[in-house]
Amino acid sequence: MDDVRATLARDRLATLERLADLSDDFDRFVDASRDSNADDEHDPEGATIAFERSQVDALIQQARQHLAEVDAAMERLDGGTYGVCERCGSPIAAARLEARPTARTCVTC
Repeated sequence: MDDVRATLARDRLATLERLADLSDDFDRFVDASRDSNADDEHDPEGATIAFERSQVDALIQQARQHLAEVDAAMERLDGGTYGVCERCGSPIAAARLEARPTARTCVTC
């Protein structure tokens, strides 16, 4: 289980770093739109600032969700329920946990 804990800890750190980078990107988009009075919605040159901001916001939400999943997996590890399907109580296959360490359910469920 120490390997699992180390894997989850690395994943958590990487997710926190990604979240910080995305938050910086989001702040730059907000600053860019605040300082500009351009009508970027009708800009024929490409994506709008609002669109870019929306994309980054979606990635931030995804990273936050993943962070919550990693934290929940660590709690299950601490509580002794890691690797047990939350629906049926069967063991989650090692290959599934290797591919997706935050898995809560077995392949069947």
